[in-house]
Amino acid sequence: MSDADVPRRVAMLSVHTSPLDQPGTGDAGGMNVYVVETARRLARRGTEVEIFTRATSSGLPTITELAPGVLVRHVVAGPFERLAKDDLPGQLCAVTAGMMRVEARRDPGWYDLVHSNYWISGQAGCFVANRWQVPLVHTMHTMAKVKNASIADGDAPEPAIRVTGEEQIVATADRLLANTEKEAAELVDLYDAPPDRVAVVPPGVDLDVFSPGGPEARRAARRRLGLPGTGRLLLFVGRIQPLKAPDVLIRAVGEILREDPDRRDELLVAVVGGPSGTGLDRPEELTSLTASLGLDEVVRFHPPARRSVLADWYRAADLVVVPSHNESFGLVALEAQACGTPVVAARVGGLVTAVSDGRTGVLVDGHDPVRWAGAIRDLLDDCPRRCAMQAAAVRHATAFGWDRTVDTLSEVYAEAMGQFTASPRFTGAGGVAGAGDRPRTASPVSFGALAVAP
Repeated sequence: MSDADVPRRVAMLSVHTSPLDQPGTGDAGGMNVYVVETARRLARRGTEVEIFTRATSSGLPTITELAPGVLVRHVVAGPFERLAKDDLPGQLCAVTAGMMRVEARRDPGWYDLVHSNYWISGQAGCFVANRWQVPLVHTMHTMAKVKNASIADGDAPEPAIRVTGEEQIVATADRLLANTEKEAAELVDLYDAPPDRVAVVPPGVDLDVFSPGGPEARRAARRRLGLPGTGRLLLFVGRIQPLKAPDVLIRAVGEILREDPDRRDELLVAVVGGPSGTGLDRPEELTSLTASLGLDEVVRFHPPARRSVLADWYRAADLVVVPSHNESFGLVALEAQACGTPVVAARVGGLVTAVSDGRTGVLVDGHDPVRWAGAIRDLLDDCPRRCAMQAAAVRHATAFGWDRTVDTLSEVYAEAMGQFTASPRFTGAGGVAGAGDRPRTASPVSFGALAVAP
């Protein structure tokens, strides 16, 4: 990798959710963590990062420094509050115009590369990368065609506009980043992505924050969280919505206690997170389910937690349960394992990579509460097996540090920049071809109701 292929500045797009938001509620989740952690580490290596996101309050500053070398730019587009994610495509023109105004006040060639995250950002990224004459690197995070193949009961399918938008991004981006080999194959098989433009860059975990501590650390974590020092703790961390399936854990616990009522005094379930997505339409549904199953004294609900507190939750738990219907990777599973806690997870998406089945946790087929009850009960009752998994989980997680992620990401950036400047689209010798000379895709890039020919 030559110095010429190392970007000086990257425009990172996270339009629909701000990296400053607390993960675990609203639209903030693993993607927010991904953007923050990669941006920080890129900046430490000498690449300045400017993150563009939509302003959701009139009180937000135009620019916020997230870390040395990392700026968050709040772009005004549409109403500040109460704008659903599904309504954002109608604001893509305003978002894109805001980014263009920022770049127009800079010297020519200010950004060396655009890295967009999620399809809404990718649509804007297609346009600005074309106009700025720089390569576009895109991370899907989740894909509509994959999500629609495994919809949870009561959830809504992803809209056709998203499917079309993702297809356009795949046809346009210089590089498409996948979290796992499985996701890379889905990009090729479901979206006809050219294999040579797909790169696997697994997300990571902050191994300084999420680390094991042994029995004493577990007891200390429980004291800080106000939890009983004894008993079995099952933990769910994440956004409360049908996709994440926290109801599967609640129903499974109901099955466990139905078969063995004596466990009620020793079993505690903690749900750490807030409503999101279609869960916002029925925010009381999970608490109502808990009450209907007679589990009010067993299940406790807690708001999203900052990272240091979240690490305490992981250390305090006997098992972390991740019953999602789909996960592009599953950072919660990885963070839990880094803290030495085994995971019971659904055999879907990236969780197959994040959890080593039978070694660091157990993968469960389907979402039948009876099957989940059996998997959870078997691990709780097998202390030697669970203890062996604790040690293996830590070893497994250490292979996924964020520095390793950014090592691979930097290589992808360099390849994208090197191939872009060597292509006929780029004139070299300090000049770039006109915007009209860069045919990225045969179809126009669609911004909601507006179509802009690249």
